[in-house]
Amino acid sequence: MRYLTKISMLFSFLILLIVSSASSKKEPIIKQKGVISDMVLMYYGGSHRKTEWNKDQCMKSVAYRDKKGKLHWMFDGFLFLEFKDGKGRSFASYYEPLSARKKEWKELCDRYFQENQALDAIESCIDDVKKEIGKPKHNRKVVLTLPEPVPNQKDWGELNGRKLDFSNEADRIEACKWYIDYAIECFEKAKFKNISLDGFYWIAEEATNSRTILHEIGEYMRSLGYKFNWIPYWGSDGHGEWKELKFDVAYQQPNYFFYEQKPDSMHLKTVCEFAKRKGMYLEVEFDERALKKSSDYRADRLHEYMEAYEKYDALYNIPLAYYIGDCMIYDLATSSYQEDKDLYDWFANIVVKRQQLRGEK
Repeated sequence: MRYLTKISMLFSFLILLIVSSASSKKEPIIKQKGVISDMVLMYYGGSHRKTEWNKDQCMKSVAYRDKKGKLHWMFDGFLFLEFKDGKGRSFASYYEPLSARKKEWKELCDRYFQENQALDAIESCIDDVKKEIGKPKHNRKVVLTLPEPVPNQKDWGELNGRKLDFSNEADRIEACKWYIDYAIECFEKAKFKNISLDGFYWIAEEATNSRTILHEIGEYMRSLGYKFNWIPYWGSDGHGEWKELKFDVAYQQPNYFFYEQKPDSMHLKTVCEFAKRKGMYLEVEFDERALKKSSDYRADRLHEYMEAYEKYDALYNIPLAYYIGDCMIYDLATSSYQEDKDLYDWFANIVVKRQQLRGEK
């Protein structure tokens, strides 16, 4: 009897251990409600941009048709961002000698709401995909640029009949609040059915000139129900302080793709460990140099991002942002080189698999 009792107790203990172990495994963050799992960066707004983000260009980011002809949802988040207007003025410190004014800030926002381009094109693409595979389980979300009011600017413009002076922090904050309100108003007027505004993106990739105003800007944004996003570059001032700076979501740029000499393979490991320690998400990066025709062909580096992210428990766990140059998803998909088409299929299947973890088709 004692022997049977011991066996029974041991069996119960093992069952408890198995159940406890299973329940202790954390659910992948990308499966959590309310997160953007895969956010693609869509540079647009400056006159220097070649990409129009028309319906054809947007469709490759909205959905992927595999080699068997089956259609799948791709990115579930679309970040529209811009650093400069292409005419000598910038939306953040350091990019141009002159800073963008209220006029340029408004023009930037207005461009995102043009008919048949950008947001309107994405809305239309989603309509088309829904006709074939039904609506997505998770609403597709949009994040819009919030320009940085560059310190000491005197010519930004007026609000409520008063000329703002960006040597005054309160004026810098007021300009940001005005832009947030204007962008929300534009989004509400558009009456999109397939996309929702999730938040705003702080365009300055370092905290140097704005760390003292970010808290109040973020609080205002959150009071309206929106999230404050940031993607600092590797080693930038404040890149590990996103929580202290009061951002809601932060992705770390590894910058591995951009170094002229390929960094040591341990660089991505270092970045992954840093992001995990700081509670940050990660960015995937590639541009036109991932195309076969490039004289500086770097497609191997994109593979190395994904290999490292999988190795260090990021690829199918945490949200990712994707820097794609001007329009690389479309460029790869429509290239005449088989190497580019193969890279597109390989990459798209990774994004699709991540989306399927969230229950998408």
